[in-house]
Amino acid sequence: MRVRKPAVAGYFYESEREELLQQIDWAVKHELGPKALQMPKLGAEALGGVAPHAGYMYSGPVAAWLYSYLAGFGKPDAFVVVGPNHYGIGAPVAIMKSGVWETPLGRLEIDEELAGLIASHYKELEDDFYAFAKEHSLEVQMPFIQYYFGDVKIVPITIWRQTLSTSRELGVAIAKALREYGRRAYVIASSDFNHYEPHDVTMRKDEMAISKILKLDEASLFEVASKFDISICGLGPIGVLIVAAKELGYLNATLLKHATSGDTSGYREETVGYASILFYR
Repeated sequence: MRVRKPAVAGYFYESEREELLQQIDWAVKHELGPKALQMPKLGAEALGGVAPHAGYMYSGPVAAWLYSYLAGFGKPDAFVVVGPNHYGIGAPVAIMKSGVWETPLGRLEIDEELAGLIASHYKELEDDFYAFAKEHSLEVQMPFIQYYFGDVKIVPITIWRQTLSTSRELGVAIAKALREYGRRAYVIASSDFNHYEPHDVTMRKDEMAISKILKLDEASLFEVASKFDISICGLGPIGVLIVAAKELGYLNATLLKHATSGDTSGYREETVGYASILFYR
């Protein structure tokens, strides 16, 4: 069995079980956090949403918003977690079709059925364990999933070829797979927003991008990010989520929380933007 070991435990989040549970609890109760483990439903069904992937001390309170709202919709059978490949390691678009992911909170098993369905609809999706070896964008989502939902299955996907066409093709493939899967699955697009600019600049740039996400307009999202130099690291995964949402009829998106690293650290000269955005119908 392939076991994906933690790469950033002790760095992005606590490496010991009890300390990690306390850290997520801190994020939930933080003044920027949701302050509740389950928030009221905004519609009939949720598809998933956008969540940040920085160190928990910076983005944890914002990430907790998405998971608290998803908890209000109930426990799924699986999570499809799509994140950027920051290191350029492995396949341009990679999936793990079998094995487990290990965190300080235990192990999450790959949903082989759902992973196989997604791969069957997108031939350029490669089963590449190596592509995930160092990648933190997916790893930091896993303890949140375990904290809120316990023992669920996952399908990890990472992208370094973040083009509009890749987002559209993979988004359609995920939508087709979820129809065939026939059970509840949430899709998480792991992304931070603008990087390393003053707080006010980051907030302004983020708002331009978020406005396109809320309109479910993936083409305009790519366009505005390029035109205004908005350094969104998970542009491709967000595009995937938007396309899958439209294909499946989840036509509502709402911003749950938007902040920067300056809000948690107090240092506002070089900040990174974070947003939790829920997709539902």
